[in-house]
Amino acid sequence: MSDDLAKPTRVRLARGVSPWLLPTAATAAATALLTRRDRRWALAAVPLSALTGAMLWFFRDPDRTLGKGRILSPADGVVQSIDPWPDGRTRVAIFMSPLNVHVNRAPLAGNVTSVQHVTGGFVPAFNKDSDQNERVVWHFETALGDIEMVQIAGAVARRIVPYVSAGVKVAQAERIGLIRFGSRVDIYLPEGISPAVSVGEKTVAGVTRIDHG
Repeated sequence: MSDDLAKPTRVRLARGVSPWLLPTAATAAATALLTRRDRRWALAAVPLSALTGAMLWFFRDPDRTLGKGRILSPADGVVQSIDPWPDGRTRVAIFMSPLNVHVNRAPLAGNVTSVQHVTGGFVPAFNKDSDQNERVVWHFETALGDIEMVQIAGAVARRIVPYVSAGVKVAQAERIGLIRFGSRVDIYLPEGISPAVSVGEKTVAGVTRIDHG
């Protein structure tokens, strides 16, 4: 078990949040100091402080105790759809709301063979047309063969931050990337493997088992 899964009580901030969080926190601190001179600055300090607190919550990155299963959920969220694919695979789409943890994890151990950024739109992730949104397509070489995972940006989440690149070996449930704010993550189960989750079910990245068997 990797170190980042050993202590479930520890919470850190996700990598890749600095460009958003630091300017907001700095501005909140500056306006709070100015409030001591002129209380009118509170009109700016209060909402900025609230925004900073919200961002600290949005960008939390808790450690997890590794779940049991061949394929674990790559994302916190709710199963939005389960669809048979023309090539025999099954796509499990997980919708991530702005209140979910936004760090995604490797669904199983293997080698990262491809990390491809695809440009696209930014329609809401629950919309059927979000398949054409900005996205990052991952391929993992695993004991079950090639596993595809897709991080999809939404109307609010307009930046996907991969943590690892092609050629890297990852452990199951290892942190591999971040989608800022809400979005969607799709995992494609190989032919012959049925899902162990159902539409509407909540998932926890690195914990919830996705496959039967």
